Amino acid sequence: MPIFLGHVIFQWDINIRRATIMGLVGAGGLGLTFHRQLVMYNYGGVTTVIIAIIFLIAIGEVCSYYGRKAIH
Repeated sequence: MPIFLGHVIFQWDINIRRATIMGLVGAGGLGLTFHRQLVMYNYGGVTTVIIAIIFLIAIGEVCSYYGRKAIH
């Protein structure tokens, strides 16, 4: 079970990062919002998107920590 939980959270983290990168090249996802804000020179919006991405990754890390701690 710890291996499965670690794998699920790892894949979730990778998918967030992939959505960001794919959006920067026009495929949608978080990166599209980031790109739109960047093109409009809306640096407040760019900062908000970056904070949201970091927050999502941090949530994954916290869930991973407590999930693995609960299983062991």
